[in-house]
Amino acid sequence: MTIARATPRAHGLDAAVGSLREWQHESAPMQLHPGDLGWFRRFGAEAAAAGVRTWSRAGRILAVGLLDGPGLVRLTTAPDARGDEELAHRLAEDVTRPARGVLPGGRANVEAPKDALLRELLGEAGWDADEPWTPLARDLARPVEDPGVRIDVAGPEHAHLVVAVHRSAFDGSRFTEGHWHAMAAGLPFAEARCLLARDERGEAVATVTVWSAGPGRPGLLEPMGVHQEHRHRGYGRAITLAAAAALRDMGASSALVCTPSSRTGAVATYESAGLLRRPEIHDCVRRA
Repeated sequence: MTIARATPRAHGLDAAVGSLREWQHESAPMQLHPGDLGWFRRFGAEAAAAGVRTWSRAGRILAVGLLDGPGLVRLTTAPDARGDEELAHRLAEDVTRPARGVLPGGRANVEAPKDALLRELLGEAGWDADEPWTPLARDLARPVEDPGVRIDVAGPEHAHLVVAVHRSAFDGSRFTEGHWHAMAAGLPFAEARCLLARDERGEAVATVTVWSAGPGRPGLLEPMGVHQEHRHRGYGRAITLAAAAALRDMGASSALVCTPSSRTGAVATYESAGLLRRPEIHDCVRRA
């Protein structure tokens, strides 16, 4: 049977989220997570759907891709389809030919699980390994230590505080209260929590959003940031501990995060909160 590629409408995005949830498990390599679609939902339902591609056979979704920025598709497949030759060749054709509507011409990046046949095909087509990223994970079988600061679950009334911390933490961020409310209206947020850390005066100093993929499956931290006026005081470690504890409360088996290896401070912060480094991973890049 042939592989069918689709761009879901807003109401059809739930099927892609459901497939991603099913594909998360402890032995899986770092891959696209339903929380990634949840965070992307900040742009609104229609924009989020327009940024997703699915590949199906006989009505079953086999691969999901997220167009997460100019020239980048973050893509994963069903675990039993990693080595599916028909699927891999179709994916390779779709991401290398601009007319297919996945990636533009020129420089482009494909994020795919390290054991996916797609990576081998892209290598044969001349794609290289791009800059390294460091995945980190913390097993949640045991309770998480107290973060040592006040932690609040952020609801709609706290959106302005989350936005203020986020915009300070990430240079060039255009995150708005409208984005927060759009994110919170999406299906993935039903299994997510947005957290705020406060200092001794009650001021919001750090934030994180955590995304569950369901009980017994890895959960994701995306994004985590500390207000620039409150850095180097342990708040990054504190909010990461709170994130891990929240995921454990939701039944997650582990807490995952992935950050550019060049961000040594971020890697150190995650490690200080008990996350362990996994081997570095690389996007596939087609250089302009």
